[in-house]
Amino acid sequence: MAKLTSSLKNMVLSLSFISIGMSAALGYVYVSTKGPIEKANSQKVTDAISLVVPKFDNNPGTEKYMVEDLEFYPAKMGGNLIGTAIKTYTNKGFSGRFTIMVGLLPDGTINGFSVLEQKETPGLGSKMTEPKFKDQFNGKNPSQYKLIVKKDGGEVDAITASTITSRAVCDALQRAYDAYQKGGKKWVHLKH
Repeated sequence: MAKLTSSLKNMVLSLSFISIGMSAALGYVYVSTKGPIEKANSQKVTDAISLVVPKFDNNPGTEKYMVEDLEFYPAKMGGNLIGTAIKTYTNKGFSGRFTIMVGLLPDGTINGFSVLEQKETPGLGSKMTEPKFKDQFNGKNPSQYKLIVKKDGGEVDAITASTITSRAVCDALQRAYDAYQKGGKKWVHLKH
């Protein structure tokens, strides 16, 4: 076989064939992993929902609806609403935005919350995932419980050395409650 001479035409052809081959390989990997990734993301949402609302027998992911820019997942048992999981967020975290899934009972009482994504300081802000902080919200209704840290005149015990993160969690929970009162609660009642 004769050796190819190095010319602009040969280099362009070689790079073109390599680019086409790599594009095809990348496309194949994308198509073959798209389904499993979507399934894993769906399972992550279902798992987060099951952590924050009472036991349910429907698939809240298929009944998802939006109020403002928040995702609502109605949890039902025997066709009756037992809670609503709300994917909410705040931009007030020490390290910026984080998202949580909060479960509200039909009357707006907080059943629990789970942190979905956060980049808070390890050992400080990341303590928002610990029961000592999280559990203080369970059973509290924001209509009567001030979702403000004690330092600012509210009722929430802040994480030691991480007041900013504590304020941010309160902000995310309040955002979810306000959206629930504004449209989420009304929408659920209209569906029955």
